[in-house]
Amino acid sequence: MEKDVMQTVAELMALAARTAPKAAGQDFIVQKIVTGEDLNTLADAMLKYGEQSGKKNFDRDGENVRHSDAVLLIGLNNPKNVGLNCGACGYERCADLSAHEGPEFMGPICAWRLMDLGIALGSAAKTASLLNADNRIMYRVGVVARQLGWIDGYVVAGIPIVAAGKSIYFDR
Repeated sequence: MEKDVMQTVAELMALAARTAPKAAGQDFIVQKIVTGEDLNTLADAMLKYGEQSGKKNFDRDGENVRHSDAVLLIGLNNPKNVGLNCGACGYERCADLSAHEGPEFMGPICAWRLMDLGIALGSAAKTASLLNADNRIMYRVGVVARQLGWIDGYVVAGIPIVAAGKSIYFDR
């Protein structure tokens, strides 16, 4: 029963992310729910990436994913600049901003679109919290899910959730 409930929690989180406010009312948010055996596949890939890259904590976060009930992936795909010429991205004019592939994500990206992503992530995490599902926003999950080709996004993060007697995400 808890697995079914956690699937519903993930779906409600996805709804919260979808309906979160976005700059100029334009939506570039993409999402995917990961469950079942795919959690082990993602966890294994995270451990492997951590070993190959020498980056810390991919193993720790991968084990958290392995022991989760679901993971909600949230990203930005092909986000158009808002067009404010505000300079928050580091360029004076939006027309000068051109994203290219980096080591883990594409960038630079319009700062307002990154705020859209942050608001969507926060809305999803708060929804999980309101439903008493332990959760944590993790950048490492997004790196590997993107590399696996599970979600198209310039920048992606994951929010694993679990129903447990004690949060596995903060007692590490």
